[in-house]
Amino acid sequence: MLELSILGFLHEEPLHGYELKERIKALSGHVRPVSDGALYPAINRLIAAGKLDEHEEPGAGAAPRRILSLTEEGREDLLERLRRPKQAEITDQVRFNTLLAFLRHLPDPAEQSAVLRRRLDFLETPASFFYRDGSPVRAEEAGDLFRQGMLRVARATGEAERKWLAEAIGLLDQPS
Repeated sequence: MLELSILGFLHEEPLHGYELKERIKALSGHVRPVSDGALYPAINRLIAAGKLDEHEEPGAGAAPRRILSLTEEGREDLLERLRRPKQAEITDQVRFNTLLAFLRHLPDPAEQSAVLRRRLDFLETPASFFYRDGSPVRAEEAGDLFRQGMLRVARATGEAERKWLAEAIGLLDQPS
């Protein structure tokens, strides 16, 4: 997801490393913080793969700033990642939110809709944090206040997300 975030933010505009880190942190840092030890090696891998360009500009202080921008190969990689997200990017809420943050860069509404349909299909499969005899435990069956709370919040969140997904898919599927 880190590489998707890098490619997605740089699709919008060239940035220096600190700005990029701050944007990634704002997107998912409260849940999955990004460290310099993860960010800069990922940037270097993308540069080595020809997906990012870098150049230096004078900094506000004495040190020059390393400005990163997306190459055409980087744009194509971003679009491919958006068209065909990994299953974990569909099933994991934080990863899916990262995908959503950049899905607008995918120019074809039918492809956007297909990604949202995958998420909706996933959300329509019965699931729970807890299972009894192989079946999902519902909030009403949880047996304690705290597990009930977890399950009720998850159910409400899931209902709201399914509603939004259905609305968004309907809009995307309308003829132009």
